[in-house]
Amino acid sequence: MKTVKTPIALALLLSSPVSLAQSAPEQLTSQVDEQSVEVITVHADYRSKSLQKTASSLTVLSAEDIALRSGQNLEELTGAVANVNFSSGSQRARYYQIRGIGERSQFQEPINPSVGIIIDDIDFSAIGSVASTFDMAQVEVLKGPQGTRFGANAMAGLIYMSSNDPSDTFESAIKLTAGNYGSLGTGLVVSGPATDNVSYRLSAEKYQSDGFIDNTYLGRDNTNNRDELSIRSKLAIQASEYLAIDLALLHFDFDNGYDAFSLDNTRQTLSDQPGFDQQKTTAMSAKFTYSKIEAFQVVSVLSHANSDLAYGYDEDWAYDGIHPYGYSSTDHYFRDKQNTTAEVRLISQPGHALFSGSTDWITGLYFKNDKEDLQRQYTYLDNDFTSEFSATTLAFFAEFDTELNDRLRLTTGFRVEQRDSDYDNSGSLAFSPKDTMLGGKLVLSYQVNDEDLLYTSINRGFKAGSVNTSGSLPDELREFDPEYLWNVELGYKASFLDDSAYLRAAIFYMSRDDIQISSYHLEQRDDGSAEFISYWDNAAKGYNQGLELEGGWSLTDNFELYAALGLISSEFKDYIYADGTKENGRDQAHAPSYQFNLGANYFVNEQWQFNLSVEGKDAFYFSASHSEKSANMTLLNGSVSYLQDNWQLKLWARNMLDEDYATRGFYFGNDPRDNYTSKAYVQFGEPAVIGLSLDYQF
Repeated sequence: MKTVKTPIALALLLSSPVSLAQSAPEQLTSQVDEQSVEVITVHADYRSKSLQKTASSLTVLSAEDIALRSGQNLEELTGAVANVNFSSGSQRARYYQIRGIGERSQFQEPINPSVGIIIDDIDFSAIGSVASTFDMAQVEVLKGPQGTRFGANAMAGLIYMSSNDPSDTFESAIKLTAGNYGSLGTGLVVSGPATDNVSYRLSAEKYQSDGFIDNTYLGRDNTNNRDELSIRSKLAIQASEYLAIDLALLHFDFDNGYDAFSLDNTRQTLSDQPGFDQQKTTAMSAKFTYSKIEAFQVVSVLSHANSDLAYGYDEDWAYDGIHPYGYSSTDHYFRDKQNTTAEVRLISQPGHALFSGSTDWITGLYFKNDKEDLQRQYTYLDNDFTSEFSATTLAFFAEFDTELNDRLRLTTGFRVEQRDSDYDNSGSLAFSPKDTMLGGKLVLSYQVNDEDLLYTSINRGFKAGSVNTSGSLPDELREFDPEYLWNVELGYKASFLDDSAYLRAAIFYMSRDDIQISSYHLEQRDDGSAEFISYWDNAAKGYNQGLELEGGWSLTDNFELYAALGLISSEFKDYIYADGTKENGRDQAHAPSYQFNLGANYFVNEQWQFNLSVEGKDAFYFSASHSEKSANMTLLNGSVSYLQDNWQLKLWARNMLDEDYATRGFYFGNDPRDNYTSKAYVQFGEPAVIGLSLDYQF
């Protein structure tokens, strides 16, 4: 909720690192008037602005929302957001789907994500499994194409994560967590001024869990374990009257196991060579804001991330000797991935708008370089497969915000982006695709009054084409083209009942051309088993349309309700499968027709708070290449918190009723006991997880 009354809000602020008013942390202060509404600020756009006055569909999850869900990782927050899904196939989710669009996995080929992930101005797209939520100030989920602001990695939307900034006064806190499945977490935060012009923040967390799988063959309960270290450091430097410098250094070391699929479709596996899902990333960003020039402000952002990723699994999901016709195989992928970005923006200053002062403007240049070296170790390869991939992106962008009258605004923007790639591998495959892409937006907004906003928009998003790299694929399955998306949207945002209630609504229609779609090819082996080869292809067209609603209501000073609802109708047109059959009208993969979240907060007094929420989603196809679907699901979550002056104790639970639900699924034959008969295999989401957390400020 956005409207917690002052006495409760201040008590929570003083007693815990996370308070329960859903607002930017710096805006909840002792000067808050009892009748005021907490303002939620969106930071992902070129200019920071109020969520309620942002003419697009987006969801902001504050530190308080994250705390209410007891989310350890980004994947555990998606149930609170309308029309957002994720896929597993790994220990932590790397890929997300917004409005039914987004990739689900990566094996050998270089891919271009439809949903970007930015953490502290660093691009973590396609490597978002390290998206820890510890000491996170805000998560912004932007829905629909962000072609002007973020370009090719945000065709379907973007997830923008901001950790807490350095504080002006000294503060420190520790967080301890313990739960079932051997879960233990320890986090530390220290922040404050180093000098009059320099402030710092350092946070670190170590989290461990045995995971939710029992390997009955090895007699172990930790083959799908989590061992995760997250460290963040930030500096805020006021170098001069006109120059501000913000620096961030991040380090993640996730040493997780991966043993999730069972021949019996249970949480009991039979693997004799369990897999792994590891990521070690060191990344930095530097933001320079220079404001001495009278006409415009200069903002430059530099970032670099270096990641070592290791992912592997027991392909047969069993032990050697389970059946006379069985096979034994492992498939391991080792990646050295780097990305470097640089952006310069010129942002008009007040009093220097164009066209008689009616039009604020932004223009700039963007550069990105990606490098990825892959080594694949696979049982059925005579030698390791290796590849080298690099891509250079250059973009020019501009945006104009015109005040047509006191209430009516027109925003126009465009982005021209060129991407040059080079790829070669040990199979003597080489290619150098080049794509020039154009995206943009046209937004008309009408401020009905101080609380209500009505808008309509047209956006165009894009992502580059690429190539399939497996040496055993037929030539006709090699290359795939860029994809383009048009989004038409109508939205309404309003406050009601003396600002004790709010509503945000959007309806959208998206048209996709040359859809990049993940499929697979099965190459039969002599022993009767089959090699599973993932590859990418283009479908002719696709359509996604739907509705997003978010709302909340403070019924009393002690009781508040909040809700979110997402509806999607999606389909392919003229998609041709590898066997030559054509698909028309089928739902797209990982695009449930509905998602919902409904919750309530009850404040007994300034010490006790109760939260209860229910979330759910409809069944969805796992892939475009087969007809297997998940089951629909409904999960119950809750927490009880006790607060004192400088500490908070919370008992929490997710999926309290222990419902089984799938987050990834395949369809093929892998069990020698039934003669490799094709059937569905699924990876389960987390079961009932219960924990106790202590937050202490000192």
